[in-house]
Amino acid sequence: MQHFKTITEYSKAIGITPPGHPHFDVRRFEENKENIKTQMLPFRHEFYFIAIRTEGEGKVRSGHNLDFPEGVTVYFNTPFQIQSWDIAREWSGYYIIFSQDFLSSSRYFDRILDNFPFLKMEESAPFKIEKNELPEIINIYDRIKREYLSDNADRFNFIEIYVLELLNQIKRLIHQQTASKTLNEQIHKADLKLLSRFQELVKLGFCCHSNLNDLTNPHSPSNYAKILNVHPNHLNAVVKSITGKTALLHIHNHILQLAKADLAQTGTSAKEIAYKFHFSSPAKFSAFFKKYTGMTPLVFRKSAIL
Repeated sequence: MQHFKTITEYSKAIGITPPGHPHFDVRRFEENKENIKTQMLPFRHEFYFIAIRTEGEGKVRSGHNLDFPEGVTVYFNTPFQIQSWDIAREWSGYYIIFSQDFLSSSRYFDRILDNFPFLKMEESAPFKIEKNELPEIINIYDRIKREYLSDNADRFNFIEIYVLELLNQIKRLIHQQTASKTLNEQIHKADLKLLSRFQELVKLGFCCHSNLNDLTNPHSPSNYAKILNVHPNHLNAVVKSITGKTALLHIHNHILQLAKADLAQTGTSAKEIAYKFHFSSPAKFSAFFKKYTGMTPLVFRKSAIL
């Protein structure tokens, strides 16, 4: 499966011109109709995509969702979701794409998943809006487009505000169409499912009988995020919101409990334990263990025996 890490890679793959900025792009669908590939096999990308389709036939799959309602449709997808499409060239509307780097460079988006929890949902279903709601959204896209094409040195200061406005508008529309309780239940259910899958992977990552070939470094939350098809920031936000601990601390606590058990109940050497839990050297393991317990592995073993 193809995986596009940058907006430039994605643009090239679907047959359109490169973006004007490496971490942000805004276009009308009409701009792409001469060149865009009308069919794309499943792929993944590492950015956010928010679109409004005013006209056009075809199907775009995000996760397992496929059917587009008739009429004006808003849809979005988030990093690492599986995408594919089979569309006609005569699409009308707007879309923006932005990367995690775009979000990280702005003070407005440091808590994007908390402020816009619909972006945490595992599957982003397209939803229909009424024609009287269209001008407001198109106006936001128009302003983003104008600034994007301008020579203003401060244009991204305005673009960030307009993107924030667009996200709030979509949030309002979603809440208007979905009961708050239902929406919160969907988001919470998705969060719990992700946490459960993460916890299971952590256990497998340090099981002596596991064969997690994709997990090159089980100490790294980003490796788990890759397997779970979510952005590392997303994974960390979900794990912390439910457990109160970061994803990294969750991994470290699991390693610590396993190491303590080995030291207290087996004769396995500290060196063997270090490599068993994927540390690059016994010294790294010793430093890790002392950081969390205040004692070296050997001192802990002696105290556990007494």
